[in-house]
Amino acid sequence: MQEKREDIRLALPSKGRLAQGALEFLEEAGLRVLKPNPRQFEASIPAMPGLVVLFQRAGDIAVSVRDGSVDFGITGWDAVAERNGTDDQVLSLIRELGFGDCTLNVIVPEAWRDVRTMADLARRRSDLGRPLRVATKFPNLTASFLGEHGLADSTLIHAEGTLEVAPAIGYADMIVDLVSTGTTLRDNRLRRLEDGQILSSQACLIANRRALKERPEVLSMAQLLLEFIVAHMRAAANVAIFANMRGESPQAIAARMFEQDVIGGLQGPTVSPVVTRQGNQWYAVHIIVPRDRLAQAIQELRAIGGSGVVVTPVTYIFEEEPQACKAMLAALEA
Repeated sequence: MQEKREDIRLALPSKGRLAQGALEFLEEAGLRVLKPNPRQFEASIPAMPGLVVLFQRAGDIAVSVRDGSVDFGITGWDAVAERNGTDDQVLSLIRELGFGDCTLNVIVPEAWRDVRTMADLARRRSDLGRPLRVATKFPNLTASFLGEHGLADSTLIHAEGTLEVAPAIGYADMIVDLVSTGTTLRDNRLRRLEDGQILSSQACLIANRRALKERPEVLSMAQLLLEFIVAHMRAAANVAIFANMRGESPQAIAARMFEQDVIGGLQGPTVSPVVTRQGNQWYAVHIIVPRDRLAQAIQELRAIGGSGVVVTPVTYIFEEEPQACKAMLAALEA
């Protein structure tokens, strides 16, 4: 039972591959973390008064959220899947934040040339005549996955630090570990099995279910966090385009735009008159388009007379209520 407290806490990774990514992500979302003393493990977010930021190891954040010592956390989904426990107290608010991509894989020495799949691995175990020794930081996920492939008798060796050396120095036959680029595996003459991916992971936002249900101020903070983060993530995938266009009326310009592929598929442009010295019928057009379709959108605007095209990034796109908020409230009622 956690001691009752009044503050609201968000845990961020203190080091490792997710630490810098989390700080950059929050700053881009307008939630800059202020940490006056780099040696302190506590900080604040000026845009979120009342929210205390704590720094922990990424793997410990899921545990802290689960037991209620912190209310929110940003960590890897791999840590959540491994350590969320069985009491259903860890609630995923945003499953994918868009950074920290990696996979959890079954990894074997390159010297095992005849072992390419999990079925090959089971045959290898039979040839050895003993259980396989597997070094990993993810015993729960590893045991479950190996059990599904007939390798439930494997000996799991819990290890911290670098796992890649385990097969080389002989204290394990193979490893189960996170992989991002795969460079470290190649350097250590290791490789992933073709069907040995246990899960795909990236950074996620989680919360303590009990805190959300029992403390209205925590629920309000969760809604505010989701508003900013979801609006930022939606905006990051889009750009704003401003262009000048000659036409008889806003309706006539909009009709020409609706005939196009990209700009015609939008909800509708904002068209406003431009005051010119000559009195010509010029209008300013403002639209939001997907970033990955920008080139086509510009071509379409030019094709129907657009000129002076200006493209700017979008910081936020707010909805009436984010789907993530609705999903959170529904999960709390379940």
